[in-house]
Amino acid sequence: MGEKHDLRKVATIPQTGLRGHSSADLEVLFRATFFHDFATVLEGGAAEPVYLPGSPHRICYTHDYFRSALHEIAHWCVAGANRRELEDYGYWYAPDGRNAEQQAQFASVEILPQAYEALFCAACGHDFRVSLDNLNGDGGDEQAFARKVRARAEALLEQGLPDRVGRWCDALAGYYDRQSLPLSEALQQTFQLPL
Repeated sequence: MGEKHDLRKVATIPQTGLRGHSSADLEVLFRATFFHDFATVLEGGAAEPVYLPGSPHRICYTHDYFRSALHEIAHWCVAGANRRELEDYGYWYAPDGRNAEQQAQFASVEILPQAYEALFCAACGHDFRVSLDNLNGDGGDEQAFARKVRARAEALLEQGLPDRVGRWCDALAGYYDRQSLPLSEALQQTFQLPL
């Protein structure tokens, strides 16, 4: 995939304070869903997100941010078995402050993980808005990026979700009692397009 997302940077993913969406609940649910097959845990409280292979593998997300946890799980779902043996999946990343060319490259590799994250938000009923993650540089066209992320999420639903993505969406929908709402409808409700 060739993607790099330095999980050591400060998260700039928009957060909301919705009741019932606790990152601690995600940690328990993630462990119940994936630990047996992947020996991987989700841990909050990090000053900056990072993926650390080991025994167990650890997906560390920023503070107690619900969206940061979902975003880091999305990157884990993108990474193949070999990448999951490398710190931060071995990806390259240009930090905040990217110029227009660097931001365009960053945006192109963020479409898939943010599409996964949008589906995760839909599965648990949490609003989703794309993150350009470049507060000190050229953010690029947020609307165009959002359209690409949404189109990718919709295409994934049509084609069928990869195993880990589907398992996580099912686990979230079950936990948040949203199994009766088709994921395609939930996506329409939770995906927030920029103004």
